[in-house]
Amino acid sequence: MEKAVSEIIIPDLRLHKKGKVRDVYEVDDKLLIVATDRISAFDFVLPSLIPDKGKILTQLSKFWFDFTSYICPNHMLAAEVENYPQPLHQYKDVLEKRSMLVKRAQVIPVECVVRGYVAGSGWKEYKASGKISGVKLPAGLAESDRLPNPIFTPATKAEEGHDLNISFKEMKKIVGNELAQKIKKISLKLYQKASLYALSKGIIIADTKFEFGLDKDEVILVDEIFTPDSSRFWPLASYAAGKSQASLDKQFVRDYLESTSWDKKSAPPGLPESIIEQTRKRYLEIFFLLSERKEL
Repeated sequence: MEKAVSEIIIPDLRLHKKGKVRDVYEVDDKLLIVATDRISAFDFVLPSLIPDKGKILTQLSKFWFDFTSYICPNHMLAAEVENYPQPLHQYKDVLEKRSMLVKRAQVIPVECVVRGYVAGSGWKEYKASGKISGVKLPAGLAESDRLPNPIFTPATKAEEGHDLNISFKEMKKIVGNELAQKIKKISLKLYQKASLYALSKGIIIADTKFEFGLDKDEVILVDEIFTPDSSRFWPLASYAAGKSQASLDKQFVRDYLESTSWDKKSAPPGLPESIIEQTRKRYLEIFFLLSERKEL
């Protein structure tokens, strides 16, 4: 296991954006996305790192981008350093497996969430109103119940704090009716394709989120896809509705933080070594199960 990476600086490149987990650099008319081992929860970047996390997110996204490219094109141009422009080859040691050269796109300002099960913020909303993001659901659903059909529940990025669930009607006001309908259709298709595949590997994808961009007029997938940072993964073997589920995703870290006295307003606490190790183990397990690879 290599030392965890908190930051990767490429002195020859201009920093385009520093995200919670990824640093994005400009490479001519393209972008270089570098995934660190930082982890965020409840809108804070935690002081602890998860070794290999950036590599797992990048390699799993690469797997899924290839797997779903016939449903929706994506921003990935290359994920092997030897296929990057020559000046970047000198940084192979730090970029290997944790970076991706991508197209620049005009990012659509809506998080596209698809839910196949009632969990997380969706469960809280359903308990309060019988709806999720304006979608009316059958009465009497229990926590973690499978929905009759997957639903599309968009969210918008708040300037500060949590993403805010919005109705599809509100999404149409933001991006226009035609684009909203197109993105909804693509999102549901992506979820259907990936969730059926995951089930064959013993994994339930309870919900997931996508980000889309426009490459000229073409809708493309950007950011990450079906990773443990963007999805809820539940082992099929232990699934039982009526309670929260064991998870192979970031929920494990959220659950730990919920068990502490942290108020979610002040600086977050560090994670104990055992939680770091178990988180890494879960991320690796989901990567190996879904990608069918034997090593990272």
